[in-house]
Formats: sequence, structure tokens, C-alpha cells
Amino acid sequence: MELAYYSDYAVRLVNTEEPARGKDSLTSVEVIRELFGAASQMARRANDSDVTRFRSVRARLRAVFTAADEGDHTGAVDLLNSLLLEFPVSPQISGHDYLDEDGRPRWHMHLADHPSNATAGYAAIAAMGLAFHLTAFGADRLGLCQAAPCRNAYLDTSTNRSRRYCSDRCATRANVAAYRARKRLEAEAERTGLTAESSQETTVAGER
Repeated sequence: MELAYYSDYAVRLVNTEEPARGKDSLTSVEVIRELFGAASQMARRANDSDVTRFRSVRARLRAVFTAADEGDHTGAVDLLNSLLLEFPVSPQISGHDYLDEDGRPRWHMHLADHPSNATAGYAAIAAMGLAFHLTAFGADRLGLCQAAPCRNAYLDTSTNRSRRYCSDRCATRANVAAYRARKRLEAEAERTGLTAESSQETTVAGER
């Protein structure tokens, strides 16, 4: 089963909103269809009522990432389990688009998307993909970008569990901000040191 592919459904949905910036791109059926991808049959079943339902699922998925990011791994699992119970998947064996050198299908597990509505289909795939990622790599591999005010969700696939940002852009921005902060502190320390030195010289001159 394509774990990275399915778990990315959760990341894509969560990142349609940037709470700290007051931005929300989940505003239309077209956005929902883009989240599914052009090849999904379920995307064509999406309608206006799915916008509100998608936002509700998004909030619950963000809560999973938030709990994991804060170190509350049991809480993250409980929240994810509640989604799995509400939006069960329909696993199927598939061989489409994957043929070996002899032209035979390369059988693999596929999450079928034929539930009652588009939201249920997306939520089931996103929750199951996230569950596979969590159980395979650990809850600490679910994170929120540390480059404030971003807070986008990400899946840490680094070899040393060191990822802290959702993108290279945010990592660069955070590094630049940290560098400037260090320079300000150094300048302030230098200025304070010079002030103290001048004060001492004045005191010595007065004693003379």
C-alpha cells in the first residue's frame, strides 16, 4: 500500500487553512476536487455541502497533528481512532497501473473510495493513511511547522527525526530570523559592555 500517498491526504487537507494568518483556501467544490486529485472518481461526487463537512474533518485532523506535536501521543492516537471508527475504509486488492516484466499485475492493497459521500471517502483515506504512517514510524513523526506563524502540518521522513519545518522556505525563514536575533543580542551585549566600560572610566576619573 502506498503509505506516503495516502497519508499525504491528511496533510493536504490540514494545510488548506492557516489559522495564525486567518487564511482558508477551502472555499469551494473545486478546491475539494483538487485535494482528491484528477484521477479520483470520488472527486466528481463532491458538491457544495462537502465544503462544510471537509472543514469539520480538517479540524479533527489538525487536532491529531497538534497533539502529536505537543508530545501527547496517546491523545493523538485516540483522536485518530475516533476518525477511523467514524470513517471506515474498504480495502481492496488491486493491480491497476502496476505490471511486472511479464505483463502480470503487481498486486497491492488499495483503499477503495466508494462511501456515501465525498467527505466520508476523503476522511477514510486520510485517516487510514495517517494511521499507517503513525504505526510504522511513530507519533513523533507527525508535526506542525515551527516557523511561526506558519504551523502547517508535515510528516517527518528524515532519517534522524530532525524535521521541524513544513518546507525549505520556512526552514530558511526561521534560520534567517534566528541569525538576526543572534546579531541583535550580540549588538546589545556589545553596546551594554561599552556603556559599562565608559561608566567605569568616568568613575575612575572622578576619584582622581
